Amino acid sequence: MGLFPRRVAAYAGPMITVLYFGWVREGIGMDEERIEDAPATVAELLPVLAERSPAHAEALRVPARLRFAINQEIAPDDAQIPPGAEVAIFPPVTGG
Repeated sequence: MGLFPRRVAAYAGPMITVLYFGWVREGIGMDEERIEDAPATVAELLPVLAERSPAHAEALRVPARLRFAINQEIAPDDAQIPPGAEVAIFPPVTGG
């Protein structure tokens, strides 16, 4: 054993990156953030994010007004989030 004890990192669970677009980004005030101990699904992720700030809570309060993508693939809110995933949250896209 050396002079300094070896530190062992505790497992913190899967980390994901959450990206925000459109009025969701404007409401929250950031483009992206990293989340440790990410829940298993998008539906379970939303309340975790809403607890981060009042701005998060307001922007995410009506999930039916949001769309999601996991690793750049459109996904329903019950989709599983794999470890290390990129989850995008954005308003519905309209054509014209």
